[in-house]
Amino acid sequence: MKYRIEIIKDRFVIGMKTRTSVLNINENTKQLAQVFMPRRHEVLSRIGKHVFSIQNYGKDFTPANPNSEFDKWIGIEVDNTSDIPKGMDSFVISSGTFVVFSFKGSVSELPKQRAYIFQEWLPNSGYQLDQKAHFEILSEDYSKDLQNIKEEIWIPIKQVE
Repeated sequence: MKYRIEIIKDRFVIGMKTRTSVLNINENTKQLAQVFMPRRHEVLSRIGKHVFSIQNYGKDFTPANPNSEFDKWIGIEVDNTSDIPKGMDSFVISSGTFVVFSFKGSVSELPKQRAYIFQEWLPNSGYQLDQKAHFEILSEDYSKDLQNIKEEIWIPIKQVE
């Protein structure tokens, strides 16, 4: 599976968030996208045409507990957060090092991709997870064909200490 290592500066996002868990993430993400996507054009300082799907786990998240909650965001990248539409909020994807995997295929194949990243690639990479948000970069028309999606999966990493 192809990947690359990227070092990024802070990236600014305007969007909407909800609290969710691994058990409810698919339904909650769908609902969040249904509210945000029709309103994304209200954001004036947009950069590019991509959409972010962000998981901000925080330090209290417990991966082994499927009921452990975290913030799920759907948003777009902006060059500033000075004009936030009503009902939206801002988020900063913190600077750092990320491993980026390109995914193409059916949405039903994503769990297999994630299992590979966390169970095979990461333990053998010389890196460990960093305490930053995880995110995916999607095209605006992402949900039109869930059998043939393309996305970039960005996982925060740091050298093993």
